[in-house]
Amino acid sequence: MRGMRAFTLVLAGQVVSLLGSSLTQFALTVWAYQVTGSATALALTAFFGFAPGIIFSPIAGALVDRWDRRLVMMFSDLGGGLATVALFLLYSSGNLQIWHLYVAGAIAGTAASFQWPAYSAAISVMIPKEQYARANGMISLAESLSNVVAPALAVALLAIIGIAGVMLIDIVTFIVAISAVLAVRIPNPEVSAAGQEGKGSLLQEAVYGFRYIVRIPSLLGLQLLFFGINFMGTFGAVLTAPFLLARNNGDETVLATAQSIGAIGGILGGLLLTTWGGPKRRVNGVLLGMVGTSLLGEVLMGVGRSVIAWGAALFFLHFFMPILNGSNQAIWQAKVQPDVQGRVFAARRMIAQISAPVAMILAGPLADQVFEPAMREGGALAPVFGWLVGTGAGAGMGLIFVIFGIAGVLVALSGYLFQPIREAETLLPDHTAAQAKV
Repeated sequence: MRGMRAFTLVLAGQVVSLLGSSLTQFALTVWAYQVTGSATALALTAFFGFAPGIIFSPIAGALVDRWDRRLVMMFSDLGGGLATVALFLLYSSGNLQIWHLYVAGAIAGTAASFQWPAYSAAISVMIPKEQYARANGMISLAESLSNVVAPALAVALLAIIGIAGVMLIDIVTFIVAISAVLAVRIPNPEVSAAGQEGKGSLLQEAVYGFRYIVRIPSLLGLQLLFFGINFMGTFGAVLTAPFLLARNNGDETVLATAQSIGAIGGILGGLLLTTWGGPKRRVNGVLLGMVGTSLLGEVLMGVGRSVIAWGAALFFLHFFMPILNGSNQAIWQAKVQPDVQGRVFAARRMIAQISAPVAMILAGPLADQVFEPAMREGGALAPVFGWLVGTGAGAGMGLIFVIFGIAGVLVALSGYLFQPIREAETLLPDHTAAQAKV
């Protein structure tokens, strides 16, 4: 099986796996907050699940270009599944501790460092260029569908089968994902001039991805924008669960409701990108998408006082995300030669997301030790910002949302000031045109 049918089958397997992973993530987030009552613990869980994938991504990208991409996708799914198996055994035996989440997250994050460049590069050779944005829209749609179902389903399943049962479902979904990849054929890319240039030792090939990006101002500029926006947005991403739980006395139903509303926004955004194909100038999709996620997502979340407002904030955040990421992905898939996309996309991920672990480390202590005490009744900042975000539990985290949301808007708008970013699509030839000249 090949082409769009093959892509759709692989995507279907990933949807099932994503749903299982989302169920486990929700269940363990609630468990961790109940055990610790700390935003820092949840932030550290996010950090250990994310940072290893960034650290290992250059080597992973080089190996993705060397190896069969189908096998890489299968083994990365297997790595994530084994991490869940370990947590399942620890919880079932009554031995699960917070630090186990950190270790399991590091294992799953390392596996994901192979999955993302392999999957992204595979799309470039499975389907025609005209379908890139739609395919990325389908991916976003699939992710959002799993996110819409997962919170409500997790709450129901926790009451029926408990955390162990939820993790057992997750383990089964990994098997489904691996089986789907086994059933398709992913063509090997043709060797390009860039691919010949990038050959060498494993270290040289890992570094090549960075060299490729640095020498092209448009690509470097786009990634520096994502470096900034990911730093700003990660504060909100890490603090969403503790913020909503703190605002509602630990009520997991409010968290599930807001997350489900947000996922509906992701479904509609992904559906829009799938049917529409994105803006003609994809850079507008990137920059205006960043404005939408920061202003209508982050800032609205911080000033919200009800589940309707929080749900609306997550709705807009997830609605703009597929347009933002899908537009950006389509630019890179069209401009970068397929046989070096593993290395380049891994380097691209590291540049864009290396700022996120820093935000993850800062978010918890900043919330627990600085902003939360300052926004209690009688706190240092309560008289100044109480009218904006309220006071009491969660208000300090709300103020963090507002501050970094506004900063995100400024980062996004700065992209229009630089020609290499503003006109990236016209300044760079498609890789098909560049290959024809070789």
